[in-house]
Amino acid sequence: MMPVLKTTDLTMRFGGLTAVLDLNLQIEQGELVGLIGPNGAGKTTVFNMLTGVYRPSEGQIYFCDELLCSAQQSLLASSIAKKGISRTFQNIRLFKDLSVLENVKTAYHQHVNYGFLAAITHFGKFVAEEREIEEKALNFLELFGLEDRRDELAKNLPYGEQRRLEIARALATEPKLLLLDEPAAGMNPQETQQLMELIQFIREKFALTILLIEHDMSLVMGVCERIYVLDYGKIIAEGTPVEIRTNPKVIEAYLGGDK
Repeated sequence: MMPVLKTTDLTMRFGGLTAVLDLNLQIEQGELVGLIGPNGAGKTTVFNMLTGVYRPSEGQIYFCDELLCSAQQSLLASSIAKKGISRTFQNIRLFKDLSVLENVKTAYHQHVNYGFLAAITHFGKFVAEEREIEEKALNFLELFGLEDRRDELAKNLPYGEQRRLEIARALATEPKLLLLDEPAAGMNPQETQQLMELIQFIREKFALTILLIEHDMSLVMGVCERIYVLDYGKIIAEGTPVEIRTNPKVIEAYLGGDK
């Protein structure tokens, strides 16, 4: 089977600073893979290249065997989302003054078939498609235990529920690859345990491929099958959680030592 995601010699430079250098990742269908490393290692820069926020300085990104981005060409972030890559953010990015239900509904609008006139007049395909979108969004809220919060403003949710809502909205775009950027950030141990269970659930429920950035090692080691370790923009190790936990280069990167 072809990999869902493959990068070849992916490099990102900002002036004289090299944030990511010669990154080679390969993620197969259905895998749950971690990307870890100390602060400033370049992890979020990788996500920004994968989602079209940055165009790589060098190298290529392939998604389902299709060239997605290179130094010569890069799709818009919206086009990449339509192809099946969705993400969450380290700092939750919800439409805070929209309701919980409205937040999830926004994710479906990249797939609507009605035109501008129908949207203005609320006639034609608009009524049927909007009804279908609301039904789908409500189903997602039920799956995530948020159906009773449907009419609350997103900003009024507790932190853990805001994170669940953000993941629900990302899944509503119907991705093939889900990128989770530090989903446990700011969570207490109980919330982190619930998040682990949620990640495992959505991976199985939606047959998803997931790439996860996370600093909480209990979560990474608990859910990931393979892990890449990034340090100063370079991959220094790749393997199973057991292999990564005992890798001398990884221990040095996290605990320090002579370079």
